[in-house]
Amino acid sequence: MNRREGVIVSVIDEPEAVSQLRVIKARHTGRWIAGVLIVALAMSLIYSMFTNKNFQWPVVGQYLFDETILSGLSKTLLLTALSMIIGIVLGVVIAVMRLSPNPILSVAAMLYSWFFRGTPLLVQLLFWYFLAALVPRIALGVPFGPELFSFDTNALISAFTAALLGLGLNEAAYMSEIVRAGIGAVPVGQVEAARAIGMNRIQTMWRIVLPQAMRIIIPPTGNETIGMLKYTSLVIVIGYAELMTTVTTIYARTYQNIPLLIVAAIWYLVITALLSIAQHYIERHFGRGFRPHVAARSTRPVAAEATVAVATGGGSHV
Repeated sequence: MNRREGVIVSVIDEPEAVSQLRVIKARHTGRWIAGVLIVALAMSLIYSMFTNKNFQWPVVGQYLFDETILSGLSKTLLLTALSMIIGIVLGVVIAVMRLSPNPILSVAAMLYSWFFRGTPLLVQLLFWYFLAALVPRIALGVPFGPELFSFDTNALISAFTAALLGLGLNEAAYMSEIVRAGIGAVPVGQVEAARAIGMNRIQTMWRIVLPQAMRIIIPPTGNETIGMLKYTSLVIVIGYAELMTTVTTIYARTYQNIPLLIVAAIWYLVITALLSIAQHYIERHFGRGFRPHVAARSTRPVAAEATVAVATGGGSHV
């Protein structure tokens, strides 16, 4: 702005004032210092990793693609995938039950979530593995009547089955809350509109509510999947030969603890990176139409919007 004889004039009206402006770039000293420190620390860690012989990188390379390690990795991936399928499907059912107007269904769903979220996952895994101590035989038949089928619990509940039940049923409790939050984020008007055109409750949920709720459900579900990949390492307590159990078995024999733990960490990081990439594309797919629009850049010159105070002597200040 230019003040002459008590009249304030915009620089748009006086282009010569723009030529007197001196642009001073902002100095981000703290930002540069922090960046240099982080780079120096990262380089120091990398140098230490590759010069410290205790890491035993030749041993890491030896076991990284070992057949036993890859077998454990495949079991980890299988357990992760199946547990998440059980968790997602059962979680959707429990979430719908929790939102049901039927009080029996709602309370049953609430008690399920309370129990499985309230007890440690490790305890649940051990419980399923030692289920035979509580129920030696599992029988199916008419209540208070004759048995139709009977199974030996020890033969039915193997280490893999116990791991799958423990991880899947526990995950269903968390997924039910995620799905419930996603459903709750859908405007009520969408449900009312679906009812107005004659859709029943199931059709409304499947065709209207859930597709819109996916935008809210996908991000935490991706996080739960990555978490499940790491939770599978807990099945070491029941002896299922996934990645962590395999690594532990090998270093118990060779005493090469650190390099084999590095092998496990590398594979966990690689799979986590791949899952994160897949999550990104899935989020982008379901987020279509919901992403905020990027504001168009103004075509007007910066000087046209700037205002400066021009001193009486003709000097200028930014």
